[in-house]
Amino acid sequence: MYWTEFLTVALIHLLAVASPGPDFAVVVRESVTHGRRAGTWTALGVGTAIFLHVGYSLLGIGLIVSQSIVLFNALKWAAAAYLLYIGFKALRAQPAKPVADDLHKEAGERTARGAFTSGFVTNGLNPKATLFFLSLFTVVINPHTPLAVQAGYGIYLAAATAVWFCLVAMLFSQQRVRAGFARMGHWFDRTMGAVLIAIGVKLAFTEMH
Repeated sequence: MYWTEFLTVALIHLLAVASPGPDFAVVVRESVTHGRRAGTWTALGVGTAIFLHVGYSLLGIGLIVSQSIVLFNALKWAAAAYLLYIGFKALRAQPAKPVADDLHKEAGERTARGAFTSGFVTNGLNPKATLFFLSLFTVVINPHTPLAVQAGYGIYLAAATAVWFCLVAMLFSQQRVRAGFARMGHWFDRTMGAVLIAIGVKLAFTEMH
């Protein structure tokens, strides 16, 4: 009965999650710099944060945030500040040591908790994600759809997001790919830092429509 609605939700989500953004940038950076384990935990953090968006969308809190300029700006500036922080941190990257030693060292430095938190915070504080889920649960999904069914959509969205970014982590953490990026050494970190800063600045100037 709800298959058509579900397929619409799945298609919209696929288009949204495949678009490069803060989540993609942070998963790629963690995967290349720290390896598959860190990249996977970051992906799981991003996926878990989806439950946060789904939760407040179902409770109607997202509607309150979307109508309050103060709350929206607070969320927006918190997200921008976080992205700028990790971006400037990456810009300070120093020339790497020999590739093999550096990759093993980096892989051992990142904890699962740190990687997971990085992904969770990046997605959880993204006001664009707030607006996306708000529009999804108020415009695309019929308000008369049973709450249990809507919750089921939410579980799918979280799982699909985690799986997608786990695949991204798997791709960018391959030894050949990492070795290729590692040859660029600190320039890769600095480039990713610039990307994160650019996203943070763009986010800071996002207006509520």
